[in-house]
Amino acid sequence: MERIIFRTIFQKEISPQLFSDFDRFQKVTQCWRKEECGWILKNISFTEQWGEKEYEILCHCLKNTIDTGGGVFGAFYDKKLKGFCSVESRLFGSQKQYLQLSSLHVSADMRGKGIGRHLFYLACNKARELSGRKLYISSHSARETQAFYHAVGCLEAEEYDPSLTEAEPCDCQLEYRLE
Repeated sequence: MERIIFRTIFQKEISPQLFSDFDRFQKVTQCWRKEECGWILKNISFTEQWGEKEYEILCHCLKNTIDTGGGVFGAFYDKKLKGFCSVESRLFGSQKQYLQLSSLHVSADMRGKGIGRHLFYLACNKARELSGRKLYISSHSARETQAFYHAVGCLEAEEYDPSLTEAEPCDCQLEYRLE
């Protein structure tokens, strides 16, 4: 059994085959929702399971991230992709302070082993290289997902990006200070 290897993923590697041993499964039972009185944890149940279509879209997005100067990183266990993250290169916000963490996912069979945390810090380093002052995360609102982001130090974003909130109105808009 090999250890987990973290490294940059290059565009030529990105294909649906890269994700053949990756399981994007999540059974959600509770989600955070922002209401007038603040954030409330609600009983909202559903299951997420990516299929061929989602991986094709993901491949297109990750290739675009690299084409536009962003970064994509992976966690490999026994040479199989078990986690990945991506950081976009476009600065945004009122002071051009944000860079978007556009993805961070860990395969269902490898969660709870510190892979997500390591990938998050690789994303932070890339964002610093790209002159970002804050990482912006439009994050899934599931209780477990929010617990992860808060554990690594993320807070509610001071500014919400209109295009991201419109695209995913139930997501939690978070930021992480890089300075």
